Amino acid sequence: MEDYLQMVSAEQKEYAEVSVYQRITENNHIITDFWTDNLLELILRKDNLNKAYKKVKSNKGKGGIDGMQVDGLLPYLKENQSEIIREIREGKYKPNPVRRVEIPKEEKGRVRKLGIPTVVDRLVQQAITQELTQLFEPQFSENSYGFRPGRSQHDALRACKKNVDEGYVYVVSVDLEKFFDTVNHSKLIEVLSRTIKDGRVVSLIHKYLNAGVLQNGFFEKTEEGVPQGGPLSPLCGNVMLNELDKELEHRGHRFVRYADDVLIFCKSRRSAERTLENIIPFIEGELFLKVNQAKTTVTHVSKTKYLGYAFYRNRGKCRFRVHPKSAKKMKGRIREITQKNKGWSNDYRRQKLGEYVRGWINYYKLADMKGLLAETDEWLRRRIRAIYWKQWKKVKTRYRNLRALKLEEWQVHQIANSRKGYWRTAQMLSVALTNKIIAKLGYISMLDYYLKVS
Repeated sequence: MEDYLQMVSAEQKEYAEVSVYQRITENNHIITDFWTDNLLELILRKDNLNKAYKKVKSNKGKGGIDGMQVDGLLPYLKENQSEIIREIREGKYKPNPVRRVEIPKEEKGRVRKLGIPTVVDRLVQQAITQELTQLFEPQFSENSYGFRPGRSQHDALRACKKNVDEGYVYVVSVDLEKFFDTVNHSKLIEVLSRTIKDGRVVSLIHKYLNAGVLQNGFFEKTEEGVPQGGPLSPLCGNVMLNELDKELEHRGHRFVRYADDVLIFCKSRRSAERTLENIIPFIEGELFLKVNQAKTTVTHVSKTKYLGYAFYRNRGKCRFRVHPKSAKKMKGRIREITQKNKGWSNDYRRQKLGEYVRGWINYYKLADMKGLLAETDEWLRRRIRAIYWKQWKKVKTRYRNLRALKLEEWQVHQIANSRKGYWRTAQMLSVALTNKIIAKLGYISMLDYYLKVS
């Protein structure tokens, strides 16, 4: 196989990496069969493992149950790589259980369960994922956008906009209850086996599915579900839900799917209700997944939340806005960063605030939100002023800083001796710590950054 790859490389004047698979299999079924039947050898290629290591290293993340961190992976591999590869080839490799981590959801009292594999298992999973992606990508639907190369949430939202602009204004929002925790292993293995002809790879994936979970020192079997947190989980989720995509396409529906968030677009409420009624038996009867009836809804697009966005129509065209829940969450995070009692230095707080704001706006830049950001900027600057006021603890410090800001003496005297609370005084301080000065101090303006990137 290595000799063959080198031959392809020499003939095509480029390095024969994973992408060669697509080029050499287009017109040669013999090579296709050879490739899929010997998939494990391709997964264990040196260049594929090196690529997987770089990906795991760049993603960082916490260690698994063995306590090994990403920084310790390279020294470990130098000593044990040959043994790991041998065990995988012989079918003796045994993945470790994942470490359970619970992340609070927006709904009070609910959590999202993550399973963190060991860094070695992450490396092996990543190597598998890199090869399987090349096999399954051509099979996936054009209406699927989650965890796929070259596709993003913004692409999914633009596809929604296209459907709405063409008159499909009623939406079936399908909520799959605890999707990643309830994937049926037998069904998933059946679907994977249709494409993966190398039984050793199917067996290895099955081992990862059955590796179990370690939580609070107790081992728990995983007889169903795909633990979120490993590189293999998103691909397995897409493989499973591709069955739903194909069924929706067969029935002629317009839909957009990002991971397990599915929207089906219809032209009338009655049509949407009929679609929901007819698709539930397929999801539950054929895919063995559970539809959350309480959260699965039929609504006009203007009442739909998708990927943190809300929709509205203006002059017959679909537009985006930030959903109120997303705006509330954003303000909550900014409130955490700008807490007066956090003990951060001004430089560190400024850095963390800038990172969060830029990330948030880059995600929501498709939305119309000038008014929201102007209002949030005003509120944020007042919080920044309150932080500085708290830092100027002594009256003489306040006098010195206010005079340095070139206020009139009567204003200096009035503000420095104020007995009002931090929030009220922060409003008074706007004449000293003006918007321009706050900008010069390096604090980001949400509205200015939005206008720059949108």
